[in-house]
Amino acid sequence: MKTSEEAIAWIHSLLPFGIKPGLKRMEWMLEKLNHPEQLITAVHIGGTNGKGSTVSFLRHILEEEQFQVGTFTSPYIERFEERISVNGNPISSEDLVWGANKVRPLVEQLADTDLGSPTEFEVITTIMFLYFAERAKPDICLIEVGLGGRFDSTNVIQPIVSMITMIGHDHMHILGNTLEEIAFEKAGIIKPNTPIILGDIQSDVRAVIEEQAHKKQAAISILKDDFTYETMDTSRFTYQGNSYTVSMLGEHQHHNAALALKASEEIEKHLDRPISDFAKGEGLRKTTWPGRMEWLSKYPALLIDGAHNQEGFHALAQTLRQQFASKKIALFIGVTEGKDVAPLIKALQSMNVSYYCCSFSFFRGMPAKELFQQIEQVVQKEEVVDWKTKIVEKIETAAADEVIIVTGSLYFISEARHFLKKKEVGNI
Repeated sequence: MKTSEEAIAWIHSLLPFGIKPGLKRMEWMLEKLNHPEQLITAVHIGGTNGKGSTVSFLRHILEEEQFQVGTFTSPYIERFEERISVNGNPISSEDLVWGANKVRPLVEQLADTDLGSPTEFEVITTIMFLYFAERAKPDICLIEVGLGGRFDSTNVIQPIVSMITMIGHDHMHILGNTLEEIAFEKAGIIKPNTPIILGDIQSDVRAVIEEQAHKKQAAISILKDDFTYETMDTSRFTYQGNSYTVSMLGEHQHHNAALALKASEEIEKHLDRPISDFAKGEGLRKTTWPGRMEWLSKYPALLIDGAHNQEGFHALAQTLRQQFASKKIALFIGVTEGKDVAPLIKALQSMNVSYYCCSFSFFRGMPAKELFQQIEQVVQKEEVVDWKTKIVEKIETAAADEVIIVTGSLYFISEARHFLKKKEVGNI
């Protein structure tokens, strides 16, 4: 492979191998590569929602303190390479090709064993470890769990601190039918004698995680018990007596920012390197995260938000009620198969919302017709097969008191964001 296009096409060719829980394939490949994962200093971030925002808050805090910060996140919003970044700069084409060429022979060897071919995500994770360990060599790596935790391909690292942002209803066909079962899978990232930070998790579910932490003698810090934050207004909150400002919309971001602040304290202790109050404040203020209540245009008002499960729907609805209570809402939504949008409909019933049910080009995308039928109780709704034409039409005719929201699956908002950015819609 000589180009990044070839490397990405090869990586994507492994998609049919799907999701195969277990770490044996990862361990086999990393053994052959002399364990690059052991050469990085890492923070491991799991949880149903809030992982990406928490990573971004923590990254910006550390960057303000002049750390070189590697991040591994998924899925991507604009381009594949952004999943593996240093200080927000995606892996170069040259380095991606280098990593893919190092890993490909192992993938072919592994496919001929009883373990079978590694998955797309396992290969991306392996390339990430190689890149951070041998090429970029950042001071610290923020590694986001892909799915679950216990059997996720990132769970081969020994981090300096682990985090579980929250537990919610997502990927239940893989992780379990109850929140307790999901919590057990997420708790799989807890390592012996390694601090674990927990977000705001309900007590019965939290008990599952606490039990695993106790078994592994992992010191546990729990939001609201061991550290606290308090919302002052939509953009400001206090944490341990200090006041902070965030630019990202939604009070749930105060929760994520508080987790990042707590993680920064653990990093200070582990590395014996202080992080200034200035760096913490500036880092939080400067943080943005594509696709999370992101303004694409102010005139007309157009935001994009990757709310794709019950907890995400709840956070989106809360933000819309707080920010746009008196506005008309044109809500373009596309979700994957099996998603129940009832929580969003219920949470927004007091607002003037028109729903545009969209089909989009992802193999597990729910057809617009099916989504339209699912929200049978809604009067203001429309089935949209060609969302691109429809959204441009809406942008051109939007009233002054109307807000356009694009939401749902991260695959849908990625597609929509790319299209709308290319169109150079509106003005920020």
